[in-house]
Amino acid sequence: MPNVFKKTSNILVRTTFIMGGVILASIIVVAGRITPYTHDLYLSPEQPAPFSHKHHAAQLGIDCRYCHTGVEETGFAGVPPTETCYTCHSQIWVNSPLLKPVRDSYETGVPIEWARVYNVPDFVYFDHSIHVAKGVSCVSCHGQIDKQNLTNKEVAMEMLWCLDCHRQPEESLRPLDKVFDMTWEAPANQTEIGKQMVKDRKINTHQIQNCSVCHR
Repeated sequence: MPNVFKKTSNILVRTTFIMGGVILASIIVVAGRITPYTHDLYLSPEQPAPFSHKHHAAQLGIDCRYCHTGVEETGFAGVPPTETCYTCHSQIWVNSPLLKPVRDSYETGVPIEWARVYNVPDFVYFDHSIHVAKGVSCVSCHGQIDKQNLTNKEVAMEMLWCLDCHRQPEESLRPLDKVFDMTWEAPANQTEIGKQMVKDRKINTHQIQNCSVCHR
């Protein structure tokens, strides 16, 4: 019985399967990148004790640096030790069941194991202090964190997102005395003012786009 299909049909079938697989894989990758859950966006990880930035920062007016003591001088903003929490909570809400982990930590000397919300890969170097020194606010990376009852991740912090800011830093800069002001709003002429800040603060826009700045 003669062959119904030509030999070239095998090549066509294989090519079709390969291309179909490539297209399917591309769809999965693209869909994964734009899906918030891929990066745990807008999700609040379970913590030993519920901490509200909205209550502490916005309602009580506590400065970011009171808890994040290293943010101006080191690469790591710092997680407050139990003693910092206990400065207030030895006087207020002393019997709250929600704060039992804080009391236990203070009495035993065992640090509270807070779940990190933002965590860059090991191959990425990020320094909080240089960003603060140049006038980049907490809001630029962490969103309006003073409005969050439970801290969640608002940005995925992918490389292209970082590069957008490194290519146009003028859009994210603000007066140095407003870096920790959560209510500050950029003026209508932010781009013009920001470009002057870039010059005044000697920000080398070519250097900060070099791969070695973040990948060391």
